Amino acid sequence: MWRWVRQQLGFDPPHQSDTRTIYIANRFPQYGHYTPQKFIDNRIISSKYTVWNFVPKNLFEQFRRVANFYFLIIFLVQLMIDTPTSPVTSGLPLFFVITVTAIKQGYEDWLRHISDNEVNGAPVYVVRSGGLVTTRSKNIRVGDIVRVAKNEIFPADLVLLSSDRLDGSCHVTTASLDGETNLKTHVAVPETAVLQTVANLDTLIAVVECQQPEADLYRFMGRMTITQQMEEIVRPLGPESLLLRGARLKNTKEIFGVAVYTGMETKMALNYKSKSQKRSAVEKSMNTFLIIYLIILISEAIISTILKYTWQAEEKWDEPWYNQKTEHQRNSSKILKFISDFLAFLVLYNFIIPISLYVTVELQKFLGSFFIGWDLDLYHEESDEKAQVNTSDLNEELGQVEYVFTDKTGTLTENEMQFRECSINGTKYQEINGRLVSEGPTPDSSEGNLSYLTSLSHVNNLSHLAAGSSFRTSPENGTELIKEHDLFFKAVSLCHTVQISSVQTDSIGDGPWQSSFAPAQLEYYASSPDEKALVEAAARFGIVFVGNSGEIMEVKTLGKLERYKLLHILEFDPDRRRMSVIVQAPSGEKLLFVKGAESSILPECIGGEIEKTKIHVDEFALKGLRTLCMAYRQFTSKEYEEINRRLFEARTALQQREEKLAGVFQFIEKDLILLGATAVEDKLQDKVRETIEALRMAGIKVWVLTGDKHETAVSVSLSCGHFHRTMNILELLNQKSDSECAEKLGQLARRIREDHVIQHGLVVDGTSLSLALREHEKLFMDVCRHCSAVMCCRMAPLQKAKVIRLIKISPEKPITLAIGDGANDVSMIQEAHVGIGIMGKEGRQAARNSDYAIARFKFLSKLLFVHGHFYYIRIATLVQYFFYKNVCFITPQFLYQFYCLFSQQTLYDSVYLTLYNICFTSLPILIYSLLEQHIDPHVLQNKPTLYRDISKNRQLSMKTFLYWTTLGFSHAFIFFFGSYFLIGKDTSLLGNGQMFGNWTFGTLVFTVMVITVTAKMALETHFWTWINHLVTWGSILFYFVFSLFYGGILWPFLSSQNMYFVFIQLLSSGSAWFAIILMVFTCLFLDIVKKVFDRQFHPTNIEKAQLTETNSSIKCLDSMCCFSEGETACASVGRMLERVIGRCSPSHVSRISCTMFNRYAENHECCCCC
Repeated sequence: MWRWVRQQLGFDPPHQSDTRTIYIANRFPQYGHYTPQKFIDNRIISSKYTVWNFVPKNLFEQFRRVANFYFLIIFLVQLMIDTPTSPVTSGLPLFFVITVTAIKQGYEDWLRHISDNEVNGAPVYVVRSGGLVTTRSKNIRVGDIVRVAKNEIFPADLVLLSSDRLDGSCHVTTASLDGETNLKTHVAVPETAVLQTVANLDTLIAVVECQQPEADLYRFMGRMTITQQMEEIVRPLGPESLLLRGARLKNTKEIFGVAVYTGMETKMALNYKSKSQKRSAVEKSMNTFLIIYLIILISEAIISTILKYTWQAEEKWDEPWYNQKTEHQRNSSKILKFISDFLAFLVLYNFIIPISLYVTVELQKFLGSFFIGWDLDLYHEESDEKAQVNTSDLNEELGQVEYVFTDKTGTLTENEMQFRECSINGTKYQEINGRLVSEGPTPDSSEGNLSYLTSLSHVNNLSHLAAGSSFRTSPENGTELIKEHDLFFKAVSLCHTVQISSVQTDSIGDGPWQSSFAPAQLEYYASSPDEKALVEAAARFGIVFVGNSGEIMEVKTLGKLERYKLLHILEFDPDRRRMSVIVQAPSGEKLLFVKGAESSILPECIGGEIEKTKIHVDEFALKGLRTLCMAYRQFTSKEYEEINRRLFEARTALQQREEKLAGVFQFIEKDLILLGATAVEDKLQDKVRETIEALRMAGIKVWVLTGDKHETAVSVSLSCGHFHRTMNILELLNQKSDSECAEKLGQLARRIREDHVIQHGLVVDGTSLSLALREHEKLFMDVCRHCSAVMCCRMAPLQKAKVIRLIKISPEKPITLAIGDGANDVSMIQEAHVGIGIMGKEGRQAARNSDYAIARFKFLSKLLFVHGHFYYIRIATLVQYFFYKNVCFITPQFLYQFYCLFSQQTLYDSVYLTLYNICFTSLPILIYSLLEQHIDPHVLQNKPTLYRDISKNRQLSMKTFLYWTTLGFSHAFIFFFGSYFLIGKDTSLLGNGQMFGNWTFGTLVFTVMVITVTAKMALETHFWTWINHLVTWGSILFYFVFSLFYGGILWPFLSSQNMYFVFIQLLSSGSAWFAIILMVFTCLFLDIVKKVFDRQFHPTNIEKAQLTETNSSIKCLDSMCCFSEGETACASVGRMLERVIGRCSPSHVSRISCTMFNRYAENHECCCCC
């Protein structure tokens, strides 16, 4: 504890250098002065609170919310000064809100504690004192040697020491970390790989030096110094040596590893950090409305305070005979008295700010988010995936999207690669029925399973590769041809990171192998679908990768086994856009095989059919195929020694290792001989074209951001409907300088102005985009805004995020949505207002970091057009309705002050003040916000143009806000003055001649108000279920029952009971009942007239769609105001009663035809007036 306090204060920093030194098995040096570094334990802590800090920390977080803090201030004011209302009226709602939120957050944190305890208490095996000891996971220390068995999860970040295999390798799956289900190979250094027992490991004397913890899962730099026979051996450590906590051991009996990062310093824990908070447009509007109402509140308080002192300027009102001042009151400061009165009025009117709005909105978002997961239309049966909601705070934002930014591969396409064509030595081939067929004439070739149909000439020096081949052909040119194809497909079979399960390879012998059996006997695992497709294609053509054993890669060429020693792997990175392997052929030659994008391979080539291959690559791209180029280089012994030395130095460096490796890789991957290119097809997902067209009809602009070359991207854009043939395609490509880029942008802007084309499309590559964003953002945005579709190709992940940010901060500030499936899409998903992850084949990083996750791109249309539409309408009505009913609530209190000399007398009883928002009017709006469907979902999905009606936050515009506020004030005036005219002239409304008093007047106003605001909610409801009926009419009934009990019994625990017998006395008057009905009818009649007038003369597109639902065979929604032409009122009521008693199932309301009610409205169109 003391150490933690010192660390927090900065006196005892846990790490004082950029590297950490770890003594394996914690064998510290016995000589000299040595102070061991201090490391944290292995406990995982995902919880936010402890028993000791829960109350203060949770209260601090909740009172950071403006509304909670405001009500806390009001509550404190009520405690400190004499106010007209009890502190309970503010304190109880505030306590309720704080308590409910605290319970919810506390429960969620308690579940996290349970999960943490389960993980931290898991049993593990650790090597200590020469033996294997069982302990708990939380007790693992940095430097401990840990044993992990097959299918177990690594309890800490371990550097692999040895496995049950002689080469020290093991296979792991990192699905829980990055979603990749492929098997990844990790290897131990040779000196520790042979230490396969506890006794042998007990003799190990070694030190690991590595970087301090960082979150990047794929980055690790370190070195191990092993002391053997008084000699120190230094070995580099990289990501291939690190076993991450959370990963699982596969296909390996057991491994031993040394813990280098523990607890909250493991890479898994460092990736726990939460995403940046996103706020919806509705939340921003709500805050704006709160500020306006706060201004109204302060204005009313100031006006009341000024009028009070103006009134009291006359002596008879300042100190009337019945209310004489004390001497202290006469001598008190007038300024303090003014402030005190102002605060008192502030407390009196404070309920105009609805504290319960926040709780209701949170409940609506949380409960409403379940409907997305329950929607069977968003369920993908093939993958058994349903839609997921990771952030319920943005539900309504789905209805406000103006820009969609989408990845291509795996999002618009299936990410299921199939080999289609290739180019070998300038000749183009395509696969037909498992055979390669050339476009040229066919020479005779009767043997072998390849139809090679052209001759090659430049590979006479490759006899060392052909010598081991079992190809047999008589023509000399056929032999040369086979040599070239042999080399090309051997490059494909060796240059990859594909894995094969060891169990599956056991049945493969050394005899002749038939390619047609490959799919049945071998199953490849790859992190990239491209690699898997290429290796499988090579297998079909006779060169089969059958696995690797340590440093040996085994390839069968028509049944003959060849073994290549894997010397080095030059890993793929997005900057180089290529990967390489250095192997030693059976004949002893050192060969480099390189695979990558043509833009990164062709410039490094000095031989081969470069121009022809480039033409073929462009042709492949125009067909929408994904292309990769293959090349090779042969090293002399001297060259390899230099390369090996440089690689060792770079890989053992602890500082700037990545920069040094990049330099060495560039030195190696040059002077290449081009072998050819491959082309694989990635099919479009189902209904992509229809979805993009629907988005365009909804007024949403679609941008495709991809890393593919522009020919491939444009071809896919045309095939998926993103671009169409009549669109004027503009290009911003291959710009070299700022001036050139500015000139090109100016030309494009002029073309847009001059060309009278309805739609424009823009294609821009990553290089040009960098220049455009550097100096010419405004000009670039002007061009983009006039384009209905934009394609950005050759994009880096950070460029994707930067483009989205550029659109977000543009003057229009549009709502953006990003959708992708891979780890490279995470940055743009987190940058956009709404991020959607596709649960695809590139792992689950995108899905985990997104706000919503779906299985297919086609589900986006229903997510936006139906769920987004409903969520937005529901919460927009919820927000407006809350402000409306609170204006109705407090305005009579303000008006009442004019009739009580601004004495701060309250109009309502304190219990009514407390329960109005909590009990009497809360449930109808909550159920409405969860179940309302103002139009059939099928109509919304089939008519995307309806989405335009709710864009730009129209339902929460200032005009709509002022309408609801004005409506609230007008209803409040009717409540107050209607009640005043009834009982305000000393008129007796009771048979015994008694007169109503102050509390009866207030109760009459309150009763009319509760009925009116509830009936108003009923008028807004279009979709009625038994739940709506229960909470709507039940709320009114509950108010009457509660008031009868509250005022009809003398409760012993109440110090004063102003309402005793008041409500019963009010209801005993027939005049009061008539007044209640008359005032409620007057309030709602004006609203109904306006609705009917607007629907008849200024209908919105949604209202038009409601009117035509029956004509389009979409069923009429059941509403209180839904009627058919010629239908009597009794029939409408009868139809509603039929629904209430259950003859019409609410769960099937949207699918029941209006003809079921033909006894009421046969052969008539159904329409809605609400």
